[in-house]
Amino acid sequence: MISLTKFDRRILWLNRLVIGLLILITLGPLIYVLIASFMDPFTLRTQGLSLNPGNWTLEGYKRVLQDPAIVRGFINSIVYSVTFSTLTVAVSILTAYPLAKKNLVGKRPITIFLILTMFIGGGLVPTYLLIKNLGMLNSIWAIVLPGSVNVWNIILARTYFSQMPDELEEAAIIDGANEMQVFFKIMLPLAKPIIFVLFLYAFVGQWNSYFDAMIYLNDADLQPLQLVLRKILVQNQPQQNMVGAATEMAEMAQLAELIKYSTIVVSSLPLLIMYPFFQKYFDKGMMAGSLKG
Repeated sequence: MISLTKFDRRILWLNRLVIGLLILITLGPLIYVLIASFMDPFTLRTQGLSLNPGNWTLEGYKRVLQDPAIVRGFINSIVYSVTFSTLTVAVSILTAYPLAKKNLVGKRPITIFLILTMFIGGGLVPTYLLIKNLGMLNSIWAIVLPGSVNVWNIILARTYFSQMPDELEEAAIIDGANEMQVFFKIMLPLAKPIIFVLFLYAFVGQWNSYFDAMIYLNDADLQPLQLVLRKILVQNQPQQNMVGAATEMAEMAQLAELIKYSTIVVSSLPLLIMYPFFQKYFDKGMMAGSLKG
């Protein structure tokens, strides 16, 4: 047991107080949105939050799940996010592993070239013209290809591979393994933590992204969930079949407010489900990629 001084105990309690306040600040809005998504819209507007089950309703979730635009956008977002994450991880790992080798010819110029792309970009208009000339407008490739090469992910993966003992590769080569066998049978299984970290990074980024889809996708059937939510949350335009044509203006505003909270909860479910399963890999991968650069 470590003996703490009176000053140390005060600092410890102060840290706990600050962390507790930060947790409340973070959880407060989440709890509010979750409870509000079940609240009767009239009660929510007039009385605020209520823990009385009699004031709760599933109407918001019914409207959301019955709306074909949201269901279609949800499926599109899953497809885009999984495809983008898989492609990003593959490119990052295949680029980082050679860069982690000490005897790679041209390693320094290649690394400098990749890092320069983090500071210098072509801009929106040239990028749009490039996507158009490649014939990728209004397709899934306009969403998943442009951002699949992420230099930050490559640097994290390279740092992870560079920390692996050289003896592993030397022993495998002595046993008769070639470069491909060393990579796929030895290095890749040991790189699971960083692979899951990169996948989670890419999935969350793509899941929350809407700007590229807004620029490159014109077909409503291809739009991800984020564009549908933008109409509901930012532009306050719920689908007509969600509120009904004969609804009074006041009731429509209340129902639109309820639908906002319900859509926020529904759109957050994939990330909330993923994080607990990825947590152990996330912690291990982050620590492994931050020890040396």
